[in-house]
Amino acid sequence: MKGVMQKVQRFGGAMFTPVLLFSFAGIMVGLSTLFLNASIFGSMAAEGHFWYQIWYMIQEGAWMVFRQMPLLFVIGLPIGLAKKQNARCVLEAFVIYVTFNYFLAAVLQFWGSFFGVDYTAEVGGTSGLASICGIKSLDTGMFGALIIAGIVVWIHNRYFDKELPDWLGIFSGSSFVVIIGFFVMIPVAFIFAGLWPKVQAAIYMLQDFFKASGTVGVGLYAFCEKILLPTGLHHFIYAPFTLDSAVVPGGIEAYWALHLSEFADSTVPLKELFPAGGFELFGNAKVFAPIGITLAFYSTAKKEKRKQVLALMIPAALTAMLTGITEPIEFTFLFIAPVLFVVHALLCACINAVMYAVGVSGAFGNGLIAWLSLNWIPCGKNHWQTYVIQVIVGLAFSLIWFFVFRFLIKKFNFLTPGREEDGEDARLYTKKDYREKQAGGGELGYAAQILAFLGGKDNIIDVTNCATRLRVNVKDASRVRPEIEFKKIGAHGLSKNGTAIQVIVGLKVPKVRDQFEECMAKNILPTEYADAAEKNDVNDTTERKVQKTEKRCLYAAQTGTAIPLEKVPDDVFSQKVMGEGVAVIPDDTLVVAPAAGEVAVVAETKHAYAIVAEDGTEILIHIGLETVNLQGKGFEALVKPGDKVQIGTPLCKVDESLVKGETPLYTPMIITNADEVANLKCRTGKAAAGKDYIIEYEK
Repeated sequence: MKGVMQKVQRFGGAMFTPVLLFSFAGIMVGLSTLFLNASIFGSMAAEGHFWYQIWYMIQEGAWMVFRQMPLLFVIGLPIGLAKKQNARCVLEAFVIYVTFNYFLAAVLQFWGSFFGVDYTAEVGGTSGLASICGIKSLDTGMFGALIIAGIVVWIHNRYFDKELPDWLGIFSGSSFVVIIGFFVMIPVAFIFAGLWPKVQAAIYMLQDFFKASGTVGVGLYAFCEKILLPTGLHHFIYAPFTLDSAVVPGGIEAYWALHLSEFADSTVPLKELFPAGGFELFGNAKVFAPIGITLAFYSTAKKEKRKQVLALMIPAALTAMLTGITEPIEFTFLFIAPVLFVVHALLCACINAVMYAVGVSGAFGNGLIAWLSLNWIPCGKNHWQTYVIQVIVGLAFSLIWFFVFRFLIKKFNFLTPGREEDGEDARLYTKKDYREKQAGGGELGYAAQILAFLGGKDNIIDVTNCATRLRVNVKDASRVRPEIEFKKIGAHGLSKNGTAIQVIVGLKVPKVRDQFEECMAKNILPTEYADAAEKNDVNDTTERKVQKTEKRCLYAAQTGTAIPLEKVPDDVFSQKVMGEGVAVIPDDTLVVAPAAGEVAVVAETKHAYAIVAEDGTEILIHIGLETVNLQGKGFEALVKPGDKVQIGTPLCKVDESLVKGETPLYTPMIITNADEVANLKCRTGKAAAGKDYIIEYEK
């Protein structure tokens, strides 16, 4: 569960990249709408006036963010989710997303009738079509954009570093990712063509139900409009009502504007004058919900982060309240705490139904600027009592939003802005505690402590990893803590060569590196972890219990000469920092599995492999000593993480030039959890890969 939450947090963080653009764009849309209002600025807001032309131009530019929202998420998601070369991944995502829409357009052009789509219809409205990058395609909204971006990120993370033969080298990197994505998008286009129109059709069926259900229909209409927002399908809910003739000729907005003078002069209650206005009340949630949500986030945030929360939430809340553009505030919690968004949609339904029940009706689909110009100012003389009731009910719902959100956030510890996962109660921590946290995958304390012991974020130049070590270049080596400090928090050891630092972590180093980079990006500092490590001499006092069952063997991973680990010219191995084992000076290029089990780790640079044997023994095979610097050149991985292997299963093919070179190629084979075995003995001398055992132990 912790691992899932970590992925959700990472996804939510990636969503913020485009979301942070919404606030400014929303404010500019609101200002331009205000300055283009003829009831306020008179003839200056006439179409031929220079004032109108300037503000219209500004408004068009501001609308870009919202009109091109799917494209923004296609571009923005890889920035946060790509594990390497995220700028390249952005380009790949854009190219593949556009390719997908070209494929989808072609599918609809030739087989649209088969899938129930009229491709000859105009884009927009109820056609289900949209113009995406100039391509007439199916309107898959933000949902489609996120699906395609997610597929691209997965392909990129898995295949960007794939080593191709020299004669195919021109197709490596981004080209290889795009090639794979090109062919993947063909079936994806057919899948969307088959499924998405059915989703759209189901939404159209709801419209008839809404119209026949009175106050209940108004509430359900508001709920569906809000809950479908992340998918982009909310347009199919409101567009037929507000912009088309689902309830009144020309749509609610046009009908209201056309009869505004008539409604303003009448003393008949607005609900009786314009009952269709109940389907244009969803702006009430846009104005009153942000007040309660902002206060809830502020009150539940850590005290030291409340200013940051206000800086994030106030622009988003003002954008929603003034312009009716809710994405900045709703996306703040949508992907971090989806349950809150469902509750939010239910409250939106309630406020709309209550507003309609007390007589509120009109053009309330947007924010306060539109309310003033289209409702309150022109109609206030004869309908001010209705608007006073509207404000009272709205503020009451603001309090409801505040108390409900505050309760749920604290009850379920949702990681809304300004909050983080609660740690355990303050106490002493042992190596075992730290290892358990690391294995859980949901705590950042271990990585945060390593970052602190390396001198903090501002002392880090860059970070990489091999199969077992976190490799960090620092600015000032004097700020790095002694090795004993790292061992106290669960690291196996520390290697220093000037400003090049290696923290020996073990087989879980890829996960630790991800957490380390997350700590740097979010400026996460250790709290109780720091106290435990700095104020206490923490020792691992757990009694070692080894259950002897039978003798077991590990076979040579390469054919060659086995030598004692102490003779390997690398302190990390010779001093047995990583564990007990033996090294082989190979005569052959093939590396095989020394035991039956499962591949746990394959280094990105393909020079190191970790296997968990069937008895739980963790085995590291490290081909060469500084071969991580080769960046995978000379190594051909024959397995991947999760593969099941038997004794002798090929793991890797090593280039002959490395094996036959003047410098011996040492291949250490180490049991990294040697404290869990007994009577471990190593054999030296000539050994054949997968045939001669070189390590024996009892477990």
